[in-house]
Amino acid sequence: MIKWIEDFVHFGKVKEEHKDFLVLMFYANFSHGAKRALSEIERFSKENKEVPIYIVDVEKIKGIHKQFEVENVPIVLLLRESKVIRRIKGVESAQFYARVILGIHPSKYKKEGQKVFHRVVVYSGPGCPACGAAKAYLRKRGINFRTVDISRDQRAAERLVKRSGQMAVPQIDIDGHLIVGFDKVKIDRFLSIK
Repeated sequence: MIKWIEDFVHFGKVKEEHKDFLVLMFYANFSHGAKRALSEIERFSKENKEVPIYIVDVEKIKGIHKQFEVENVPIVLLLRESKVIRRIKGVESAQFYARVILGIHPSKYKKEGQKVFHRVVVYSGPGCPACGAAKAYLRKRGINFRTVDISRDQRAAERLVKRSGQMAVPQIDIDGHLIVGFDKVKIDRFLSIK
C-alpha cells in the first residue's frame, strides 16, 4: 500500500497508526533518481500491499525531512517506534526493497509459502576450511549468496577490516549484519531459519 503524506497532521497520524513498522520514502519531482526509486518501490508494493509505505514529497511538505536528517532524495527509511532502523539511499531495485523490508519484518509480512530474499555475502580466502563449510551450510538451506575472495580484492579486505576490526575469514554479511566466523546460530537467526 503506497500513500502520500498530506501534511504534518497526517504524518503524525500515520506514525501513530504504524508504530510497529513503517516505510517512509522521501521524494522530489525534480530528481530523476527519485522517480526511478518510486517506480521500483511501487513494483515492490504491488506484490506486498500489506506493507505500509508512505511518500513524503519534500517540495510540497517542508520540514519532515529535517526530523530524519534527510539531505538528499531519494532515500527510504524503515521506522519502528518512529525511530530509523534502516536507511536506503539512492535508487534500488524492487527485489532489493523486498529483501531488506521483508527481511527486517518477515513474520509480519511474509505470506504463506512466500520466500524471503536476503542479501548474503560470504567473504572468504584460499585454503579456508571454515569458509567452505559456511558456503556448504548456506547452499544446503537454499540461500543464495555472493562470494568475495579477499585475497583477490584488496578494497573489499580493507572495508571488511574497517567494519569488523578483523581480517579473519569467513565473514558473512546478511542484510548488513556482519558475522565473524562460521557461527550457525547467528546465521540461522539473521536468516530466520528455525
